[in-house]
Parts: sequence; structure tokens; C-alpha cells
Amino acid sequence: MGLRINDTAPDFTAETTQGEIHFHDWIDGSYAVLFSHPKNFTPVCTTELGYMAGLAPEFAKRNAKIIGISVDPVENHEKWKADIKTATGHEVDYPLIGDKDLKVAKLYDMLPADAGDSSEGRTPADNATVRSVFVIGPDKKVKMTLTYPMTTGRNFDEILRAIDSIQLTAKHQVATPAQWKQGEDVIVTAAVSDEDANQRFGGFERVLPYLRKTKQPSA
Repeated sequence: MGLRINDTAPDFTAETTQGEIHFHDWIDGSYAVLFSHPKNFTPVCTTELGYMAGLAPEFAKRNAKIIGISVDPVENHEKWKADIKTATGHEVDYPLIGDKDLKVAKLYDMLPADAGDSSEGRTPADNATVRSVFVIGPDKKVKMTLTYPMTTGRNFDEILRAIDSIQLTAKHQVATPAQWKQGEDVIVTAAVSDEDANQRFGGFERVLPYLRKTKQPSA
């Protein structure tokens, strides 16, 4: 059974480019973005890791830590980081997990249990399903997941947009419509009465009997 939204993100201990971590302890009251890669020295993933490095300040503004994982040993990660800097101009300062025994990939249901216990001899195609993003909250619950094919680079600006929505809707009884961006109108949830919506949000627009829009709450 794969991980679902609101499941507790599995805890693990792993070696990274910044030393050993205990995942739940590492989250430490922040949001976390765990994103996985099928193998080091692959072209699409190289661009992704560099782009994430460039976005690191934006994630930090949102109290979100970023951590990568590749089905390869940590010592290979250090060599790959040099290539990422050459290709993208960005230095990878966030930790990269080494998962040479495939334990984390299996724990997060990105590889089947019978995938073996070593990354040795495995090709990117063997690990094609290790192309996921998990957004995890300070409560250690899975808030969002995305899985992409190997040939399609992931849209990490969308991850930022989703975190903005997740954090806003966790604080206020609102939802965000399609294509919503920070500062745009939001949807009043069904749990809020008309009277309460007027009091909380200073009014709303009824678009349909079940759809009410209001200005994004500012605090």
C-alpha cells in the first residue's frame, strides 16, 4: 500500500552528504520536501537538483527544509554535486541521502520489496519509479505527493505554490482554487457559515450555492 495524504511519513536513519540523520528529528518543527532520484549522473535529475539549490532561499522563507535522495552511495553524491554546479551554476547545500541498500526507496514504496538490497548493477530504468516528491508537515504527516516519469523534469515552482496553499489552508478555513497563486482570492470552506465568513473575512462573493470566494486572509 502506497503512502497517502495524512499518513505519517516513515522515519528512517540514513547517511547523507551532511552526515547521519534521523529523519523525524531532522524535520524538527519544519515542513520538509523529500525528492528522489533513480540514479546519480543522470541528465534530468542533474538539472532538478541544481534548480532546487537555486530555490533554497524560497523554501527557507516558508520554513521548509529540502532533502534529496538518490539510489547510490553518498561518496558518489559528492562527485555529482560538482557536475550539478557546472551544469546549473548552483551549489547543492542541502543534504543528499545515500540509499545504496534501497531501504528508504522501499520504505516510501518507490521500489517493490523484491528489488534487492543494493544499488550496484541497477540502471536508471530499474529505478524509474524513484522519481517522487513528498511534502511533509511539522506534524510528520504527508501533505502532498507527486511522481514523474524519468523523461519529464519536475516543476519545483509548483511545489512552492502548493506549500503556500497548504500553509494558508492549515491556518484558515479556506481552500484554494485551480491555478491559485499567493495573494489571489480563495474559497470559503463549507464548514464556515455565511455569518462567520462575513465576520472572519469581511465579506465574500457567492459564485454558486456551494462556491464562495473571498480575499486571501492576510494573517
